[in-house]
Amino acid sequence: MSKMHPETIEPISPHNTVAQKVVDTELNTTIDTGDFHDPLLACLLTITRLENTPCSETSLIAGLPLVDERLTPELYVRAASRAGLEAKIVARKLENIPSIVLPAVLLLHDNTALVVTKIDFSAGIATVIESVSTAEKTLSITSLAALYTGFIILSRPEERFEQASTMDAYSGTDTTHQSSGNTGWFWAVIRSSWKIYRDVLLASFFINLFAMANPLFVMNVYDRVVPNEALETLWVLAIGITMVYLFDLILKGLRGYFIEVAGKKSDILLSAFIFERVLGARYHERPQSVGAFVSQLREFDTVRNFFTASTISAVIDLPFLIIFLLLIGYIGGPLVWIPIVALPLILGYGLLLQRPINRAVEQTMVSSAEKNATLVEAMVGLETVKAMGSEGALQRHWEAAVGHLARWGQRLRMLSLSVSVFAGVVQQMAAVILVIVGVYLIADKSLTMGALIACVILSGRALSPIAQVASLLVNYDQTKTALAALSQIVEKQQERDPEKPFVKRPSFNGDIHFDRLTFHYPGETQAALDNVSFKIKAGERVAIVGRIGSGKSTIQKLIMGLYSPSQGSILVDGIDLQQIDPADLRGHIGYVPQDVVLFTGSIKSNITYGCTAVNGQPVTDQHILNAAQISGVKEFTDSHPLGLDRLVGERGQALSGGQRQSVGIARALLRDAPIYLFDEPTSGMDNSTESAALEQLSSTLVQKTLILVTHKTSLLGMVDRVLVLDRGKLIADGPKNSVLEALKKGQLRVAQP
Repeated sequence: MSKMHPETIEPISPHNTVAQKVVDTELNTTIDTGDFHDPLLACLLTITRLENTPCSETSLIAGLPLVDERLTPELYVRAASRAGLEAKIVARKLENIPSIVLPAVLLLHDNTALVVTKIDFSAGIATVIESVSTAEKTLSITSLAALYTGFIILSRPEERFEQASTMDAYSGTDTTHQSSGNTGWFWAVIRSSWKIYRDVLLASFFINLFAMANPLFVMNVYDRVVPNEALETLWVLAIGITMVYLFDLILKGLRGYFIEVAGKKSDILLSAFIFERVLGARYHERPQSVGAFVSQLREFDTVRNFFTASTISAVIDLPFLIIFLLLIGYIGGPLVWIPIVALPLILGYGLLLQRPINRAVEQTMVSSAEKNATLVEAMVGLETVKAMGSEGALQRHWEAAVGHLARWGQRLRMLSLSVSVFAGVVQQMAAVILVIVGVYLIADKSLTMGALIACVILSGRALSPIAQVASLLVNYDQTKTALAALSQIVEKQQERDPEKPFVKRPSFNGDIHFDRLTFHYPGETQAALDNVSFKIKAGERVAIVGRIGSGKSTIQKLIMGLYSPSQGSILVDGIDLQQIDPADLRGHIGYVPQDVVLFTGSIKSNITYGCTAVNGQPVTDQHILNAAQISGVKEFTDSHPLGLDRLVGERGQALSGGQRQSVGIARALLRDAPIYLFDEPTSGMDNSTESAALEQLSSTLVQKTLILVTHKTSLLGMVDRVLVLDRGKLIADGPKNSVLEALKKGQLRVAQP
């Protein structure tokens, strides 16, 4: 397979407004062919096959923000990176597509796409692979050109190095995380807007040149126009300075606009990247305190606000102070030493306060995290707080956090204010000293009045960027601390290691094998599971019983791939679990936890949450109704005026515990998965609802692998085999009746289920 060279990939220029409008109107449009079909996903699967990097649909699209359950061209680029491919959307005429970049995906006018593998211009034909039938066929170049939108998606295999790296699928930049606190991921996105910042730098150059016009205008009026009463010259100068001001206004507006455009682009890319890293992190990397984590994540606003127009303008204007100093030296001679002395005074004071400012910033962030943690815990557990009468304890924690935050916040604000005040005082004193020295020079006939006024104006213009930089040093400390906190989030260990290829499994049978597995929870010394071994065949129904804390739920979490074994291995269909893509695995498991968590929305949206297709077909209302019937959801939705559109409230608080479990069961059944994991699925149901649900489940889960965790004897009618755990060890494994008899006779020292 031939590979393209990097220089053959030419992204659409951000300055090409015509091309950008086409991108906005056509590339953001999802593919729709009447029936449910995703042409871009089909094309990507074809490309991965041609490039010898085959992937499953689930692994490519899991976690992506699909639009109408389909890929857009922008999402295609992100999905391609999961298959080890670099992809870019390029505006290119058909006749300008070289064979070296093929195979590639052509976007067509009828909102479809196809893969072109060969173009023979001499023969006037092209070889393509359709997205629907995946059949290879030949088209005339004339016919293909009539369908072609002018946009093509080029792709190539990513370069792999021994050093682990993370491909930023948003900016197309390869960033390497070498150590904690590495911010390469951030600067890679900023660098992606280098052309915009180049234009900003050019605009700043002319803005600073125009800034010289005002003092020169004033100097010439005082020194030449007024003594000679040259009114014609006055009007010429006035017209000239007015034109300069007009151009200055336009350039400043454009500079601010371009900086905001670059900031908006970076904001979108970084926000998406950070949140994807949060969701893609391994489960054991989850934060201990949600409130503190949210506070840490909100620090992105601090980073974003630092890179605003005022900040970037101040930094860009900084080098131009040399021009102003040179002009002051040319006009005023020795007067230039006054701003030269003032510059290090302003900057030095800002640097002197860096250590106390940095400490105040750190303490403020800690206090803010504690405050947010208290608030989130109080709101989530408000019912428990009121029932236990523990409002006073929470109020005490809240006031302590707020007091600490107020104290350090005040100190930070005072330090920041002192920097601004000191810079202002130095600027004012520099102007006063300039006037005093200038008067003596005028008396000595070595300086004119106009030159003095011009030097005062230029001095203020030269000191202004330094004063802004001194103030920005305060924000810099906040931004640096916030960026370090965000780096800790970004560098969390990910479930999908870009350097680790997974075994592609589009389907599963349901065989599960625990081989001498030992597992410790992070930070724990005692093993949750100790040398556990068992095999479950596809279609077998197994219950796991035992005392509280014996490791029953842990087994299910390990099967889900939420944790990795400390020792030993888990095999699914004979493949080590760590070699299977988590999206492939979980897409074929129906999981019902004991505490079902629902999301804000309707019962229907919660049943379909995260499930876009059933056995390769789009989810229909009939699928939802079947799952609702089996789980018992219809029993309480039929009596409600909104039915399945009934809102569940935040975390499902509008429903009872049993109703939430019914929705959880329906959510699992909708997948029609080969493997089902149930953890006390009916603990919140009444006897009649439970009996009806068990009867439906027993007939539905035929030939499905079922692993049931329960303490209730009534649920054991669903299984044929029982595993008994005690303190992390497997002490019994056998047919249900034999194990229950042994438990009944006290032959096993565990609590009877």
